Amino acid sequence: MDEVIAAAKKACCHDFIMALPEGYETVIGENGASLSGGERQRISIARAIMKDAPIIILDEATANVDPENEKDLMEAIEALTKEKTILMIAHRLKTVRNADKIFVVDKGKIVQAGSHEQLMHKEGIYKNFILVRKQAVSWKLT
Repeated sequence: MDEVIAAAKKACCHDFIMALPEGYETVIGENGASLSGGERQRISIARAIMKDAPIIILDEATANVDPENEKDLMEAIEALTKEKTILMIAHRLKTVRNADKIFVVDKGKIVQAGSHEQLMHKEGIYKNFILVRKQAVSWKLT
């Protein structure tokens, strides 16, 4: 049980687990039906921390996370991925920006590869994607 609690703390889920009616003994329903999406994802990360696999694959890990859970989820992902090889599939810049190498896939083929800084110095899909996102952030309704 000590290992379970330690993994839950690393995955930023210990506090919400302790707030459940029976703490770690609470039955949460099939597929965690009574938990939010972010809470379910953090439970999955706690399970992966316990498994301690050398390679981790994350597919859109932050795609459907509400803002309240995003910070905790990012901390949990950081705890999970320390000293591991990570394959991360994502559309959100915040998720991949600090990756050692980013692969841009278009129509099933890798069309660009490099760090964020390297890709920002090349014309192509990645740079265009980032520039369009920056423009969208500055949009205002009048």
